[in-house]
Amino acid sequence: MEKFAPLNLSPEEIVDYTPAWSGERFGDGRPKVADNILERMRLVTITEAWGILRGDGFHFQYAGDFLCTHPGQVLVGRAVTAMYMPRRPDMRALMEEKGTRLGCVGDQISWPIDRLVPGDVYVADVFGKIEQGAVIGDNLATSILRKSGNGVVHDAAIRDIDGVEELPGFVSFFRGVHPSYASPTIMLAGVNCPTRIGPVTVMPGDVVLGRKDGVVFVPPHLAEKVVKTSELIRLRDQFGKQRLREEVYTSGEIDRRWEDHIEADFSRWLEAHIDELSVEKAAIQELLKERTW
Repeated sequence: MEKFAPLNLSPEEIVDYTPAWSGERFGDGRPKVADNILERMRLVTITEAWGILRGDGFHFQYAGDFLCTHPGQVLVGRAVTAMYMPRRPDMRALMEEKGTRLGCVGDQISWPIDRLVPGDVYVADVFGKIEQGAVIGDNLATSILRKSGNGVVHDAAIRDIDGVEELPGFVSFFRGVHPSYASPTIMLAGVNCPTRIGPVTVMPGDVVLGRKDGVVFVPPHLAEKVVKTSELIRLRDQFGKQRLREEVYTSGEIDRRWEDHIEADFSRWLEAHIDELSVEKAAIQELLKERTW
């Protein structure tokens, strides 16, 4: 199958490189983490996700030092990755020729955007470039938001920042701002390929979680575990604080591994408050089924 850029992964190659995922996939091969998991991921903190992933041996999933278009808001979605490199005229000319044959429209910086579907997050490595590094401004940002319903994570600058910030829901993480245009100095080396954002290797289909303290990229096969563990942490914290206020237990009993009688009390508390807790009822019912106390 002809590729317009050397690093594009075929659907079959994406399947090969994401072997731990056994669920549904998009036509391009990307893992399709369920919408319900994405929605629940919005309440997961960066610290929780980072810690859970480290426990499974994924030590390099966090990238920080970003600016954010909408501080205090949360970005969650499935990664569509793109890798840019400094422009080399002979390579770029060949890719333009191939892109035309394959039906790609416009400049290369538009090609990844044309692939976006609802729930995606466009993740681009532009090697931290600020001057002549912006691969989106307010027009392309409007298109991205229309197609995906999300913002972006770009290891680069963005331009037209005033217009970008006016887009509701376009929660995006980026390295800086600059009025210059990137296209004359870069070329699109790959789409839906392994991509580096800071210290992280991002794979197509990873779940992107962006908050004010940075971005975590969650391997799809661990997304449900991250969500469920975070919800359990949240519920245990609520229960522990309530019992401390009620002076049922001492801080020493709560701030260590709980004894069996506290675990049993926690299960009863979940059942009694199932309709009023911060975790959805179905998730609590599932948690109760898994508990032995």
